[in-house]
Amino acid sequence: MNMKPLRDEDVLVKEIARHFLPSRERRLRLGIGDDAALWEPRPGFASILTSDWFLEGSHFLREKHLPDSVGWKCLARAASDIAAMGGTPRCFLLNLALPAAATGKWLKSFLGGLRRAAKSLDCVLAGGDTTRSKRILINVTVVGAVREGQEVLRSGARPGDLLYVSGTLGEAELGLQLLRKQRGKVNPRNAAMRKHLYPEPRVALGRWLAERKLATAMMDVSDGLSNDLPRMCAASGVGALIDPGKLPVLPGVAADSARQLALHGGDDYELLFSISPRRMSMLPANFRRLRITQIGEIMAEGGTRIIGSDGKSKPLRTAGWDPFRQ
Repeated sequence: MNMKPLRDEDVLVKEIARHFLPSRERRLRLGIGDDAALWEPRPGFASILTSDWFLEGSHFLREKHLPDSVGWKCLARAASDIAAMGGTPRCFLLNLALPAAATGKWLKSFLGGLRRAAKSLDCVLAGGDTTRSKRILINVTVVGAVREGQEVLRSGARPGDLLYVSGTLGEAELGLQLLRKQRGKVNPRNAAMRKHLYPEPRVALGRWLAERKLATAMMDVSDGLSNDLPRMCAASGVGALIDPGKLPVLPGVAADSARQLALHGGDDYELLFSISPRRMSMLPANFRRLRITQIGEIMAEGGTRIIGSDGKSKPLRTAGWDPFRQ
């Protein structure tokens, strides 16, 4: 069924609001309909603020990516930053720039995916802004909450800590490769493709680690392990040594290819965290069926290194996602 483009911005805003019923979240005192939203933080909690771009041509391809998946992913990837600090997403702002041709069928499917993500995360739409553009430009700001004193930063890793990741690394990158090659209708039932199209921020795991004060440092793996691990090390003033044989790689993929995907593939939104060896016995091998894997350790020396085929360590090549890298 063909859906006509919306005729003006007021109608566009009403269409967005129609997909998100008035919130029963008591902390959101005022949502869509005024100049700004009113959010009331809970006593004893700190607010977490994060903002994320999702751009046509850079982060998704309109001719390849399902609009439903674009809606899901633009919120999920921003909420992953909240999970990485041990927090819980509460509400979000949506800034949306669209060409007129995308205000019909594409918009309705996009809002359907966004609504499903918001429901899954129990994160309500508080407001935002809209405008017209030649390409689709999306910016999402998420407000989260964490108990004061329980927030987990990138800067807490110490020499001797063990390094862990959740889930499987490289799966979303493989999904993107499959998506680019696919002709015709996209099949999101493929596990790797689904990981790329519909990532699941590890909110429950991040909160569990924070509440038990297990993680000394934590961040999400969004740009690839080889890009993100050096950021954690730099923030903590430490180094790290990775054992490639321990990486949670994709099954059924050639070993070297699977290892390269795990090291450099982006968009996984798994959690990367360090933990004191004295507390490792408190960490399960699986958290609610999500695998947790030790992949290395934190070292006193700066820089990130990986064990080579000769058993000696060498610098870890940085080859993940970087929008400014030539």
